[in-house]
Amino acid sequence: MDFGIQHAWAQTTSTHTNPDASFINLVIMILLFVVFYFLLIRPQTKRVKEHKQMVDSLKKGDEVVTQGGLLGRITHLDDYFIALEIAPNLEVKVQRQAVATIVPKGTLKNTL
Repeated sequence: MDFGIQHAWAQTTSTHTNPDASFINLVIMILLFVVFYFLLIRPQTKRVKEHKQMVDSLKKGDEVVTQGGLLGRITHLDDYFIALEIAPNLEVKVQRQAVATIVPKGTLKNTL
Protein backbone atom coordinates (compact mmCIF):
# COMPACT_ATOMS: atom_id res chain seq x y z
CA MET A 1 0.00 0.00 0.00
CA ASP A 2 1.49 3.22 -1.15
CA PHE A 3 -1.24 5.79 -0.25
CA GLY A 4 0.33 8.26 -2.68
CA ILE A 5 3.24 9.12 -0.37
CA GLN A 6 6.55 9.76 -2.06
CA HIS A 7 9.76 8.40 -0.59
CA ALA A 8 12.07 10.96 0.99
CA TRP A 9 15.75 10.76 0.37
CA ALA A 10 18.25 12.37 2.74
CA GLN A 11 20.50 14.97 1.20
CA THR A 12 24.15 14.18 1.47
CA THR A 13 26.31 16.81 3.12
CA SER A 14 29.38 18.21 1.50
CA THR A 15 32.66 18.10 3.43
CA HIS A 16 33.96 21.32 1.89
CA THR A 17 32.38 24.79 2.01
CA ASN A 18 32.42 27.42 -0.67
CA PRO A 19 34.81 30.24 0.37
CA ASP A 20 32.92 32.71 -1.84
CA ALA A 21 29.68 32.06 0.07
CA SER A 22 31.42 32.66 3.41
CA PHE A 23 32.86 35.95 2.14
CA ILE A 24 29.46 37.06 0.84
CA ASN A 25 27.86 36.25 4.20
CA LEU A 26 30.52 38.32 5.97
CA VAL A 27 29.97 41.26 3.62
CA ILE A 28 26.20 41.09 4.19
CA MET A 29 26.67 41.08 7.98
CA ILE A 30 28.97 44.12 7.77
CA LEU A 31 26.50 45.97 5.52
CA LEU A 32 23.65 45.21 7.94
CA PHE A 33 25.67 46.59 10.85
CA VAL A 34 26.48 49.76 8.90
CA VAL A 35 22.81 50.25 8.04
CA PHE A 36 21.77 49.73 11.69
CA TYR A 37 24.46 52.15 12.82
CA PHE A 38 23.36 54.97 10.53
CA LEU A 39 19.60 54.40 10.89
CA LEU A 40 19.31 53.52 14.59
CA ILE A 41 22.41 53.89 16.74
CA ARG A 42 23.84 57.20 15.49
CA PRO A 43 20.57 59.21 15.59
CA GLN A 44 19.78 57.92 19.08
CA THR A 45 23.19 58.87 20.49
CA LYS A 46 22.84 62.29 18.81
CA ARG A 47 19.46 62.85 20.51
CA VAL A 48 20.85 61.77 23.89
CA LYS A 49 23.80 64.17 23.50
CA GLU A 50 21.52 67.08 22.54
CA HIS A 51 19.20 66.37 25.51
CA LYS A 52 22.15 66.28 27.92
CA GLN A 53 23.41 69.63 26.58
CA MET A 54 19.93 71.12 26.96
CA VAL A 55 19.60 69.86 30.55
CA ASP A 56 23.06 71.17 31.43
CA SER A 57 22.19 74.62 30.02
CA LEU A 58 19.04 75.08 32.15
CA LYS A 59 18.99 78.26 34.24
CA LYS A 60 16.67 80.03 36.62
CA GLY A 61 13.80 81.75 34.80
CA ASP A 62 13.68 79.33 31.84
CA GLU A 63 10.23 78.09 30.91
CA VAL A 64 10.18 74.36 30.27
CA VAL A 65 7.88 71.42 29.55
CA THR A 66 8.57 68.15 31.34
CA GLN A 67 8.16 64.70 29.84
CA GLY A 68 5.01 64.38 31.93
CA GLY A 69 3.54 67.48 30.28
CA LEU A 70 4.01 70.03 33.08
CA LEU A 71 4.65 73.57 31.87
CA GLY A 72 6.45 75.82 34.32
CA ARG A 73 9.16 78.35 35.09
CA ILE A 74 12.36 77.23 36.81
CA THR A 75 12.70 78.89 40.22
CA HIS A 76 15.50 76.82 41.74
CA LEU A 77 18.15 74.42 40.39
CA ASP A 78 20.48 71.92 41.98
CA ASP A 79 22.50 69.01 40.61
CA TYR A 80 19.63 66.53 40.21
CA PHE A 81 16.35 68.42 40.72
CA ILE A 82 14.69 71.66 39.66
CA ALA A 83 11.78 73.52 41.21
CA LEU A 84 9.09 74.51 38.71
CA GLU A 85 6.48 77.16 39.36
CA ILE A 86 3.47 75.78 37.49
CA ALA A 87 0.98 78.35 38.85
CA PRO A 88 1.26 81.41 41.11
CA ASN A 89 2.59 80.24 44.52
CA LEU A 90 2.59 76.58 43.40
CA GLU A 91 5.92 74.83 42.90
CA VAL A 92 6.76 71.22 42.16
CA LYS A 93 10.13 69.54 42.25
CA VAL A 94 11.14 67.38 39.26
CA GLN A 95 14.31 65.69 38.11
CA ARG A 96 16.43 67.66 35.68
CA GLN A 97 16.36 64.74 33.24
CA ALA A 98 12.54 64.98 33.13
CA VAL A 99 12.72 68.25 31.20
CA ALA A 100 11.68 67.55 27.62
CA THR A 101 12.09 70.98 26.05
CA ILE A 102 12.66 74.66 26.71
CA VAL A 103 9.83 76.85 25.45
CA PRO A 104 10.00 80.54 24.51
CA LYS A 105 9.65 83.05 27.34
CA GLY A 106 6.05 84.19 27.84
CA THR A 107 4.53 80.81 27.01
CA LEU A 108 3.54 80.23 30.62
CA LYS A 109 1.91 83.67 30.90
CA ASN A 110 -0.13 83.03 27.74
CA THR A 111 -1.53 79.75 29.09
CA LEU A 112 -2.67 81.04 32.52
